[in-house]
Amino acid sequence: MKIYTKTGDAGTTSLVDGTRVSKAHPRVMAYGDVDELISCLGLLRCEVQTALPLRRIQIHLMNVSAHLANDGRSVKLKPLDEAETQFLEKEIDRMTAELPPQKAFVLPGQPRASSLAHVARTVCRRAERSAVLIEGKSEQDERAIRYINRLSDYLFTLARYFCAGHDDYWLP
Repeated sequence: MKIYTKTGDAGTTSLVDGTRVSKAHPRVMAYGDVDELISCLGLLRCEVQTALPLRRIQIHLMNVSAHLANDGRSVKLKPLDEAETQFLEKEIDRMTAELPPQKAFVLPGQPRASSLAHVARTVCRRAERSAVLIEGKSEQDERAIRYINRLSDYLFTLARYFCAGHDDYWLP
């Protein structure tokens, strides 16, 4: 099977139900940003040697992406599990309990894993902004947005956690 189909050469692509839309369609932009985020998390996984739930997060993001690529016309997908958002909240609380209070804005820097987590966080924020632009959002879209929002908080906390309390700050 060839990887190229040539069906997107005119600037369109398919949603999961086969509906052709512009590659600039808000749903395509949102799931494209989530795809980039999944790749950023893969790079972060390559950098860290500790047992982190990054693969679990990537798998859930694949489901999020599928929902964002579904305008609800005909494809029935397994609902997004709210427990995944709650899992992120528990992880944020666990890491925060081990960190000193944040004093100001954090400047990304050393170690490299911390900066990679910050890059993933910024891609995550963009994915959230893209998802918010989807008109006629379904309950699954809303769940996806909540998850992405919490994930950006998780990635910020993870970046600080990697610094082991030695954040570099910027005071305005």
